[in-house]
Amino acid sequence: MYVCSCFGITEAQVKQHAEDGACTPRQIASACKAGTDCGGCVRRIQALLGRGACPRRELIDRRVPALERLDDAA
Repeated sequence: MYVCSCFGITEAQVKQHAEDGACTPRQIASACKAGTDCGGCVRRIQALLGRGACPRRELIDRRVPALERLDDAA
């Protein structure tokens, strides 16, 4: 099923980008442009992402300082 009709992005593609590390609608947009034209699909993308596991979000929720996050990424 299409999530973003402007760019022809499907639910499966959004889920794949999420599995590859995209945790927010903005990160999905960076990966495939979904949500960057009319914006009508942003809420659907957010619903697909839910509050599932996300390494970046988990660090933020634990209030890990930004510099420490950068050290872990390296």
